[in-house]
Amino acid sequence: MQTRNKILDDMSQLMTNAMGVAQGAKDEAETAMKSWMDRWLADRDFVTREEFDAVRTMAQKAREENEALKLRLDALEKKKAKS
Repeated sequence: MQTRNKILDDMSQLMTNAMGVAQGAKDEAETAMKSWMDRWLADRDFVTREEFDAVRTMAQKAREENEALKLRLDALEKKKAKS
């Protein structure tokens, strides 16, 4: 009975160690993949979310200013046409 428990303990320890190695390999693979993806994305000149949001805000402001200027121009043209 003692021998059987030792075998089971050894098997259990072996499985625990194997799971630890597998987890380490998984973590290493994830880190390698993330590094590869970061390099790949950097090579593609993609913009960051912050840069995208900044440009979108600038475009929205430009559209609003354009609309305001259009309304002013329409009003001036209408005023000139009445003169």
